[in-house]
Amino acid sequence: MPDVQALVNDFLIKLKKRKIEGSQATARQAAELLRSVISQQRVPYTNQAGALIDAVRAVGEQLIAANPVELAVGNIVRRVLHIIREENLSLATAAIAGLNLSAASDGDDDDDGERDEHTVLSAAAVAAAARSTLRPPSLQTLLEDMPESATIPHTPSSGGDSEGKSKSADKSSRTRRLKHDIIEAVNELIQDITTCHEQIAEQAIEHIHQNEVILTLGSSKTVLEFLYAAKEKRRSFRVFVAEGAPRYQGHLLAKELVARGLHTTLITDSAVFAIISRVNMVIVGAHAVMANGGVIAPVGLNMVALAAQKHAVPFVVLAGSHKLCPLYPHNPEVLLNELRSPSELLDFGEFSDCLDFGSGTGSPLLHVVNPAFDYVPPKLVSLFITDTGGHNPSYMYRLIADYYSADDLVVRGRIASGN
Repeated sequence: MPDVQALVNDFLIKLKKRKIEGSQATARQAAELLRSVISQQRVPYTNQAGALIDAVRAVGEQLIAANPVELAVGNIVRRVLHIIREENLSLATAAIAGLNLSAASDGDDDDDGERDEHTVLSAAAVAAAARSTLRPPSLQTLLEDMPESATIPHTPSSGGDSEGKSKSADKSSRTRRLKHDIIEAVNELIQDITTCHEQIAEQAIEHIHQNEVILTLGSSKTVLEFLYAAKEKRRSFRVFVAEGAPRYQGHLLAKELVARGLHTTLITDSAVFAIISRVNMVIVGAHAVMANGGVIAPVGLNMVALAAQKHAVPFVVLAGSHKLCPLYPHNPEVLLNELRSPSELLDFGEFSDCLDFGSGTGSPLLHVVNPAFDYVPPKLVSLFITDTGGHNPSYMYRLIADYYSADDLVVRGRIASGN
């Protein structure tokens, strides 16, 4: 089995050099790396969840710092941390349920009046109360809040040694079960990331109707599969693709759509306002979806959203659950944009002609700004379609809250308490 640190270093190099294309591939590889970290992490006799959280935090902090703009990495780190907390809580709830059963059986010989004096703690009630907030209680808190009747009284017996060995075996078994359950949950997360395109595409028939005109911008595999799924259901429609300058990713999407038999028209980005009055729906992909329902998307999409709002055209965003970010755009941890190379706009030969060599400093008179992303506010979005269904922008914060814990919104190297 390869060394975990070597895997981490290799992935860090890929992130820093932007060797991984697309949020889906980045999210999947990040989840697989964290699964290896958890699998090979040695946990102490106590506070196993805390040790796993510390290990994932340490690696996650490095991954996020390597490419802060790729928010999918931070999302996966936080999802895995949430999984650890959830699985630890699940085992704690099961342990408390076992204590309740033992306490109830020990109290069978007591009078009914004595039984009514103490209420046995319900495991279902504990789980419901824990999930009513973003921050689940720790096992220590749960045990401290237990009524006295739920604790097993210590009575001296000749079988004390065997009882101690049994408890030791139970703790060892719980450690193995905790890691096993966490890895199984991470495997499910990886499967969800892998199949997100198919799950979103299955909903296409509900949103695309006969003889409609669809507008999109740039290139998105999610949008490609979504449109193709509608065609497979014998929907006849036309797609307008804005080319997405300066990288012209729309050219790639147009070729893919034509190869799959869809009627496609390629237009320039500046023609969006001219063509929008003929469009029935705008369907686009996203780089990330923020907690307020705002969208970080390829540059140019804010212009498309404004045009859609002006002409009352629905603006639909497709995004897998790995793109749902629990942070807000104003959070200092969020890097909304990055500037790409000026060479995508200007040839270096042309750029050299704009340098002021007469001053002796060689400082350019021409500056080239080439942002990679746009921010689309939630008021411009009509509907989000994720692998869990369609959602209004106002509901996104609640959907996102189901995937993350409040303790993990800021990933930094600190000692976890094992919550």
